[in-house]
Amino acid sequence: MLRNLKPQQTKQYTFFRIPKELITNPRYKNLSTDAKLLYTLMLDRAELSEKNDWIDRNGDVYIYFTVSGIRESLCCSKGKAISLLAELDRPRGIGLIERKKQGCGKPDRLYVKDFMSA
Repeated sequence: MLRNLKPQQTKQYTFFRIPKELITNPRYKNLSTDAKLLYTLMLDRAELSEKNDWIDRNGDVYIYFTVSGIRESLCCSKGKAISLLAELDRPRGIGLIERKKQGCGKPDRLYVKDFMSA
């Protein structure tokens, strides 16, 4: 049986922070909860990418997050992972990310957009 948290335990865990703007801004009301969670994971990866100096010649941070990585992180099917990427990307989606093909079997570079700049 799981035990209740004690006061000293409440800050010992790592958390993902979902930006309030994704919940409260009418612009994002039609974005699925799964897409909001995926975008949050991408924001977290962008922070790590910056630390690892994954910055292109324009000074933009990029991440790698393959469909199989998304499937593993969200425990979803390949179709669902592809659908979530499309929901976040343009032209069909909302434009919170941009995918740049690299070719030669390399994964796409993903540029996470600033949700506040829309």
